[in-house]
This record gives sequence, structure tokens and C-alpha cells, in this order.
Amino acid sequence: MLHRARGLLVRQRTMAACAIRTPFAEFGIIVGQGRQRVDGLVALLDDEELTLPANARMALPGFVTQLKELDQQVEAIERELPELPWTPPMAKLLSSIPGIGPITATAIAATVSDPTMFRSGREFAAWLGLTPKQNSAGGKDRLGRITKQGDAYLKHLLVIGARNVV
Repeated sequence: MLHRARGLLVRQRTMAACAIRTPFAEFGIIVGQGRQRVDGLVALLDDEELTLPANARMALPGFVTQLKELDQQVEAIERELPELPWTPPMAKLLSSIPGIGPITATAIAATVSDPTMFRSGREFAAWLGLTPKQNSAGGKDRLGRITKQGDAYLKHLLVIGARNVV
């Protein structure tokens, strides 16, 4: 339940960040994507030389407040997840793998109750939907796209971890 709540809060935080970024973009102040870059826009909001209309100046502080509250809620959940009393030893073992932190490890441990039901890592990857569809015949391997089946949240966490390692 904590993982699902965290996922919802992260999506809401992204929406609040986009709601802050959009009015600035309409007036020619454009920053790249990413949560950290929005903090620069929040600092610009206090600048008196910035020529934003009064309506924008009135609406944006509400989004900034919401963004800060969402940040605090996400951080509280992220601090709580690795310290849960029910955390199985498998989660501690998984978190030792590069790219898999405590959030991904506890999500895998909560989703996969019995890891022995998989004969290999490839079978686990197929269960998650990370292996491509095979259309092989006559000794010629033809691999298709990765399916959309499996747990999207786990796939998302694993892809983020892989990007951070690479």
C-alpha cells in the first residue's frame, strides 16, 4: 500500500511541477524537464523584476505550496519503506544489487512472495514483461517488442535503477 501511495504522490508532484513550469513557459522563461529545475523557477517567483501578470502571481504560490507538501509526503514514505518491521531478508539481499535500492527491493519483496516459483532470472523477467516476444522459426531468431504485460510499477522502478547505473 505504501508503494502505491508513493506512486500516486509522485505523479501528483509531477503534475504540480508541470503546473508551475507552464505559466513561466508562456512568458518566455523555459527550463528543462526535471524536478530540480522547477526549484529555480520557484526562486524566480520572488523576484520583483520578473514581469508575470497578477493572476499568475496569485495562482503560482498555491502550486508551490502543494509541491512542497507533496515532496514532504514522498520523502516520509521513502524514509519509512526500508525501516518497515516486516521487511523480508530477500529485500535486504536485493538492495545489495547495483541499481536496486530499498524502494525497488521492498516493492519486489512485496509483489513476489515466493521467489522459488521462478526457475531462472529470465523466467522472472518474462513474468514482469521485460523479455521480448519471440517469433523464431527455421533457426532464425526474430525478437519482437517488449510486452506491456506484467507489473508496470516494478518495471518502472527497475528501468529507473538501470538508467542510474548506466
